Amino acid sequence: MFRLSNLIRTLVTAAVIVGVLVLIYSLWVRYQIEPLTRDGRVRADIVPIAPDVSGLVTDVRVHDNETVKQGQVLLVIDRSRYQIALEQAEADVQRVKADADEATREDKRNRAMPDVVSTESTEQGTAKAAQLRATLKQAEAARDLAALNLERTLVRAPVDGSVTNVDLQPGVYLSAGKAAMALVSAKSLRVEGYFEETKLPAVNVGDPASIYLMGVANEIRGHVESIAGGVEDRERTGTDSQLANVNPSFTWVRLAQRIPVRIQIDSVPEGVRLVPGQTASVEIHSTENEVRVRRSLPW
Repeated sequence: MFRLSNLIRTLVTAAVIVGVLVLIYSLWVRYQIEPLTRDGRVRADIVPIAPDVSGLVTDVRVHDNETVKQGQVLLVIDRSRYQIALEQAEADVQRVKADADEATREDKRNRAMPDVVSTESTEQGTAKAAQLRATLKQAEAARDLAALNLERTLVRAPVDGSVTNVDLQPGVYLSAGKAAMALVSAKSLRVEGYFEETKLPAVNVGDPASIYLMGVANEIRGHVESIAGGVEDRERTGTDSQLANVNPSFTWVRLAQRIPVRIQIDSVPEGVRLVPGQTASVEIHSTENEVRVRRSLPW
């Protein structure tokens, strides 16, 4: 009986030790071999919304965080002066066109009467007609530019998305090229995971990925779209025209560099909202990683 109880205690102890070893090994595989990172971010392309012409804002047609469609008018720049400029440019075109037509008719008459009109006068008339035709093209170009400027007073959304940081009010003067609000491109929503370089061999373009936002239990599915082509070397400075400035010190503890991996989102559970800047955990499901894990097993 005593031997049986000792045997049972030995077996239980051995089972506990084996269980602990299996757990430790599983954690080691999980965090050291499997392509998993908690350092992920939801990202999107941000389009600054800036007018192409200067002027007073007469109308703001969106509010903060509103969803907009491509081509939708976001704000309006005062159109009156650009309308006047277009009318003036159109008048210039009509005036120059009339002068060019008259010069062309006069040049044809001179050419038709070589015995009456001198050669010098004919050549001067031809040159005048050609000059006025060139002036007409310039006037037409100025008219087209005035029409374009008038159209650009309507500032439209270049892509689908949502506008943010909207605090613009009518009456504010905006200069051309000055950003008035930001537009988050809806089609560019993605997740970028920063994987340690030791895990990068297990990551391949096209591998499926699981994404978990902080505080959200639902899984977001995606796949690896691309892997960054390079990262900044902080140990080296200097421009292309100078000698490399390499840090002479070397730390014994070397941390693995993190490489950005771009994850394209395939499906988002209902009720889950993606906001650029959110923190996410990313796990890559790679078949090559399974082979790598099996090779690392001690048996």
